[in-house]
Amino acid sequence: MTDFLFGEFEKQSKKAWKQKIQSDLKGEDYNDALIWKSLDDISVKPFYHQDDKTPNLNPNTNASKWSICEEIHVTNDIIANKSTKEALKKGADCIKFIIPNKNIKIETLIATIDTTGIVFYFELQFLSPTYVNYIYSVFKNQPKATLYINTDIIGNLAKTGNWFTNFDNDHVDFKNIVQQNNHFCINLDLYENAGASIVQQLAYGLSHANEYLNYFNTLKYDLNQKKINITFNVTIGSNYFFEIAKLRALRILWKSLSHEYKLNVAIKIFAKPTKRNKTIYDYNTNMLRTVTECMSAIIGGADSICNIPYNSVYQDTETFGARIARNQLLILKHESYFNKVNNPADGAYYIEALTHDIAKKALLLFKNIELGGGFLKQLKEGTIQRKIKESAAKAQNLFNTNKDILIGTNTYIDPTEKMKSNIHKHPFVTIKSRKTLIEPVIEKRLAEMVEQERLKNE
Repeated sequence: MTDFLFGEFEKQSKKAWKQKIQSDLKGEDYNDALIWKSLDDISVKPFYHQDDKTPNLNPNTNASKWSICEEIHVTNDIIANKSTKEALKKGADCIKFIIPNKNIKIETLIATIDTTGIVFYFELQFLSPTYVNYIYSVFKNQPKATLYINTDIIGNLAKTGNWFTNFDNDHVDFKNIVQQNNHFCINLDLYENAGASIVQQLAYGLSHANEYLNYFNTLKYDLNQKKINITFNVTIGSNYFFEIAKLRALRILWKSLSHEYKLNVAIKIFAKPTKRNKTIYDYNTNMLRTVTECMSAIIGGADSICNIPYNSVYQDTETFGARIARNQLLILKHESYFNKVNNPADGAYYIEALTHDIAKKALLLFKNIELGGGFLKQLKEGTIQRKIKESAAKAQNLFNTNKDILIGTNTYIDPTEKMKSNIHKHPFVTIKSRKTLIEPVIEKRLAEMVEQERLKNE
C-alpha cells in the first residue's frame, strides 16, 4: 500500500527539506525564525525526518490497556462506599482511596462491592504497617481484586518538610509495608504541580526512586524475588507532545536505572491532569485542558488514568463534576477508540526525537544529583527546592507576560464573570508557620495572583 501511494514520489533527504525551507524564508535565518526552545532548553524544529529517528528507542508502552480510575477522598466510609459503587457502575475499573486516618473501616468501605477485576490503590496519609496488614486481612476475602498500597516516605518528606516520625522509624515502617505489599510508589506529581520542568520531574523522580533501590540493596532485599511492583504517580501538563514524550522517556530512564541494579521490574504509571493550569474563572475551559492532558497520558502509555473534575480547584468533589471527569475518559476509551492501538506514538519522528532529547537531559541531571550526594542530601540542602522555584518562576513569567495563555484568565477574559459566591474551598496556597526539618516543596497554580486580584475587585 505504501509503495502504491507514494512510489511515484522521489524520497527527499532531510538536507533537501531544510534547503527548501531556507529558500522559502527569503533571507530570514532558519534558526531564529523557525526553531523555538522549551523551558528545558530543548530545541523544537519545524519538521522532523526519518533521519531523526533514534534506533532501538522503544519504551514498551501498552497504551491499549489503560484503566479508568476514580479517586475517592474517604472522610466517611459509608458515603465513600456509595461513591465507589456509583463510580464502578458508571464505568470506572480502578479506584484510588485516600485514607486520612486509622478510623476508616475497610469492611464498610468495600461492603457489597463486586471487586472482581478491579484495581484498588490505597493512599494512606499516615504510616502504619499495622493498618496495611488490616487492609490485607479484609481483602483476603476478595481474591479477584488487585491491591496496591501507595507508600512514599521521601515524597511525604518533600511535601510536608518532615518525616512521618523520623528517618530511622520511617524507613523501618516503609520496609515492613513493602514486605507485606510488594509495592511502593514514587510521587512525581508534587514536583510538576510545584512548577518543576519536564526534565526536572523525570530526573528528580529517578533520583527519588534510586534512594529506595539503594536502601533495599543495602538490606540485601531481593526485589526481583519478591516480584515487586513500583508505581510512578505523575501529572500531565498542557504541552501535548512533550507530555507524551515525558511518559515514554520515564520508561526508558527506568529501564536504564533498573539495569544497573539487575532489576527486572516494569513500572506502572498512574497519571492525572496537572493542577498548575487549572483556573477558577472560565472554569469550563478546564474540561478542554483535562481532556487533552488525558489524551497525552493515554498515548504516552499510562497504565491508569484518573481525571480531575473541572471545578476541583474551588469546590469539593461533587457528583456532577466527578461524572463529567469520568465521562471524558469513557468517551476517549469507548467512543474515540483510544484503547485500540498498543503504541500509537511509535514511528512519530517528532515524538521520538522529543523522547530522546528529554531522556538524555534528564539522565544528565540525574547523574549530577547523584554526584552531588543524591536526592535526599540535595533535598535537605534545599537544592531541589531552589531549582523547582527557579523553573516555576520562569513559567510564571511566561504567564504574566501572556506568552503562556490560559483562556479566560489572562486572554479572552469575560469581565462580567463573578465567582466569589461559587467558591466553597480555599483555592490558593496557604503556608502555615510550623517547624519543619526541611523546606517543603509547595504546589502552586499559575493563575493564583490574577484570580486573587479579580476576586478582590468583584
